Amino acid sequence: MKKAICLLSGGLDSTVSLYVARSEGYSPVALSIDYGQRHLREISAARTLTGRLKIPHYFAALSMPWKGSALLDPKIKLPRDRDEKMMSGEIPVTYVPGRNSVFLSMAMSCAETEKAHAIFFGANVLDYSGYPDCRPEYLEAFGDAMRLGTQAGVGGWKVEIKAPLINLTKKDIVLWGQKLGVPFETTWSCYAGGDKPCGVCDSCILRAKGFREAGVPDPLLVA
Repeated sequence: MKKAICLLSGGLDSTVSLYVARSEGYSPVALSIDYGQRHLREISAARTLTGRLKIPHYFAALSMPWKGSALLDPKIKLPRDRDEKMMSGEIPVTYVPGRNSVFLSMAMSCAETEKAHAIFFGANVLDYSGYPDCRPEYLEAFGDAMRLGTQAGVGGWKVEIKAPLINLTKKDIVLWGQKLGVPFETTWSCYAGGDKPCGVCDSCILRAKGFREAGVPDPLLVA
């Protein structure tokens, strides 16, 4: 069975992406990264999920002491109570400079070592976050760079970067996850952390909208 490295934050999108990898016949290896974010609630969710699935799970840690994001610096306030128009207006303070490039580089290193055929990445360009490193053209360019700069690439071993959710709405992601049997109660989306979702950060608002439009109860809110 072909192997896939699945970047798993523990959030909704990355979890659905992992389940897509399984549905496509890949044997998933999860990779979660502690990069000094505000909380580790998502990574805890990821650990619970992979424990249930009994799949390999790597944990990596790195430091970004320069911060530059509300997800890294508690002095920067998280956006609250914004509608979609406000979210789509500019790159938000929750953008972490270079994060996805770092994550994908680590995933490629893992893929080379594990001799994986693919990297699954839960990037989504339609969630109004405005992150430049979630766009299809970025992922295509990054894949080209990795083929030029890795032993696997120059040796003819192609590692494909797959972003199955890239053009989906949150509603479609929820519906696909439901079809694949994703245990939504093991996912976490809130930027603020805590014991329950804050309900007012951008991530909470987009998640709630997706579940509402899909007609699926969010178990985190029901609980």
